[in-house]
Amino acid sequence: MKCWDPRIEEMPREDIRRLQYRLLKTLVYRLYSFSAFYHDRMKAAGVHPDDIRTLDDIRKLPFMYKGDLRDNYPDKIFVAGQEDLVRYHVSSGTTGKPTVVGYTQNDLNNWTASLARGLVSCGLGRGDVFQVSYGYGLFTGGLGLHYGAERIGATVLPTSVGNTERQIELMQDLHTTAIACTPSYLLHMGEVAEKMGVSIRNDTSLRIGILGAEPWSDNMKARIEEWLGIKAYDIYGTSELSGPMFCECTEQNGFHVWADLAYVEILDPGTGEQLGPGEQGEMVITMLQKEALPMIRFKIGDITSYDDDVCGCGRTHPRVHRISGRVDDMLIIRGINVFPSQVEYTLMTVPEVGRHFMIEVDRKGALDDMLVKVEVSREAFSDKITDLMAIRKNVEHRLRNALNVAVNVELVEPGSLPRFEGKAKRVIDRRKI
Repeated sequence: MKCWDPRIEEMPREDIRRLQYRLLKTLVYRLYSFSAFYHDRMKAAGVHPDDIRTLDDIRKLPFMYKGDLRDNYPDKIFVAGQEDLVRYHVSSGTTGKPTVVGYTQNDLNNWTASLARGLVSCGLGRGDVFQVSYGYGLFTGGLGLHYGAERIGATVLPTSVGNTERQIELMQDLHTTAIACTPSYLLHMGEVAEKMGVSIRNDTSLRIGILGAEPWSDNMKARIEEWLGIKAYDIYGTSELSGPMFCECTEQNGFHVWADLAYVEILDPGTGEQLGPGEQGEMVITMLQKEALPMIRFKIGDITSYDDDVCGCGRTHPRVHRISGRVDDMLIIRGINVFPSQVEYTLMTVPEVGRHFMIEVDRKGALDDMLVKVEVSREAFSDKITDLMAIRKNVEHRLRNALNVAVNVELVEPGSLPRFEGKAKRVIDRRKI
């Protein structure tokens, strides 16, 4: 199967632009009329839906920022009513409050269709056994790929994360042909397999990896492919967009952004001016068909470039290249977004903890390791080792709940961490890929 939906995936470019304009115009009118948030934002920018006369007029519309989700927690930006929502997903936000995304049935259908197209574009279909080793539940990764794989007729093995030895056994026994997970977890899986006397290259049927949710370089891709004997494909998405959405095709020259679902701009981070194909800048996405939580010119913060020529696979939709960095200071730990402000927010809820902390990130084998060094108050820092152990366990528990990732904590004496004049440097990231 070359395409999941050839009518859309191979649509002529002129038809794509006409469709995008029609969808954008409808979206802008809808939000101006029914969303207090967007109505006020457009009025403040001095723009009316009638001002959107061409697709290029999108640049007249105001941006949406991640901070808007925080300021309007949990659902003040939602347009769909509660009776129209069929699901919530929740992920880490930039403060102690998470990001809540609601979905209508059409939102879920479009999300599933986008992944069905992407999975077919990298050679998957009926007869494949697709092992989903992303997290299930509030995190968007596992469920999105699960339903996308079922839609194309693949057999899904919903292993989620962890229990690695069991995952390897199932990979062998059930003849897994494709896996979805973070790149670092697949490397870890390869290491565990070798300790079990299993070669993923020689002793399994695995041939494709759908990998994402954390930065990974071309060098890591080459390392994975050479060591494990598979083809590794990049997949991209954020929780705000609906999780994993866009995937590389067999050409492996950027991931296709389905133009009937999303309009992509690459902007100069300094000036905000639109950049052309091949120029590096900040990616801004407008989701053209989202119903519950619409997104117009959402500033994601990822740095990349795009191409709008027809891909060698025949698909006519634009391609965005591997993410090269981020505008903000977000850390990605084992596929989970972590912000230093989240750590600070959580630490400050523990009475025994002082005001100073340091985050140290390293890579232990194939997996990320995060250590939070935190000063405790002089009253708490005593000879009572059991008390300190209880405090440490309490801090680790709270951080795990807040960040959705396990964190090691080291309690240190008051005054022992560095002090800074001006902006504090709270993060030491020693990872090298």
